[in-house]
Amino acid sequence: MKISIVTAVYNREATIEDALNSVHQQTYRDVQHIIQDGSSTDATLDIIRSHKNDRIDLASGRDSGIYDAINRGMQRAQGDVVGLMHSDDIFAHETVLAQIAHAFEDPQVDCVYGDLQYVASNDTNRVIRHWKSGDYSREILARGWMPPHPTFYIRRAILERLGDYDTSYQIAADYDAMLRWLWTGSIQPTYIPDVLVKMRVGGESNRSLSRIVQKSREDLRALKSNGVDGVQALFLKNISKIKQFRTLK
Repeated sequence: MKISIVTAVYNREATIEDALNSVHQQTYRDVQHIIQDGSSTDATLDIIRSHKNDRIDLASGRDSGIYDAINRGMQRAQGDVVGLMHSDDIFAHETVLAQIAHAFEDPQVDCVYGDLQYVASNDTNRVIRHWKSGDYSREILARGWMPPHPTFYIRRAILERLGDYDTSYQIAADYDAMLRWLWTGSIQPTYIPDVLVKMRVGGESNRSLSRIVQKSREDLRALKSNGVDGVQALFLKNISKIKQFRTLK
C-alpha cells in the first residue's frame, strides 16, 4: 500500500526541514511525499532540493491559498491512501505511517485518524494542547466534533468520488470536507488511539480576532451546507476545545 503525503508550503525555511525529516524517518517506506510550494522567496526551496530523493515529488508555482495548494498536490497523488503533513508539523514518532497502513489493511476502513498535540513553536516537546479525539459516531459529529485534520488519512478512491477541498472557504475548507466525507458521504473511519502528529501553535485560523470570527462564520456555513444543525454544533465545537489545554509551568 502506497501512502501519499501532501505538504503545502510557502516561505517556511524555519520549519520545512523538520517536516521533511519527519517523513523521511518513518519506518514505513512505501511513501510518496508530494510538496506543493507556492513560489517561496526565502530558502524553503533550497532546503527541499537539498533533501530531494526518489520519494519526494516537488512542484512550485503560485496558488490561490493553502487549500488550492493542497488540492494541486492531491491531484498528483499516486498512493492508495492520502494524508497531509503541514510545513510546521512533525510526526509524533517514527511508526505513525506503519500504524496507518496497518489500519487500512481492513478493506472496510475508509479513513483513519488519531490524536494531535499542539506544541510550542520553539520547542516541540512542550505540549500546550492535547487533542484526544476518541472514537467516532455520527452523533458526536452532529455535536461539533471533528477528527484532527493533520492526523486524517483517506483512501484516494473516496477523494475522487466525494471531492477534495472547497476553495471558496479561506479557513474552514477542512471542516467542510470532514462533514462532506463523514456526514454526507457516510464513510467509515477508524480511530488510532495514539498521538500521531505534533503541530506548532500559531495557526492561520487563530492569528487575530477577525480571523476567529471569519472561521466561525465559515464553520457555520459548512455545517448548514452539509445538513447539520449549525448553531448548536458550532457552540459545542468551540466549548469542547477548553478541556484540551494543559496548565503550563
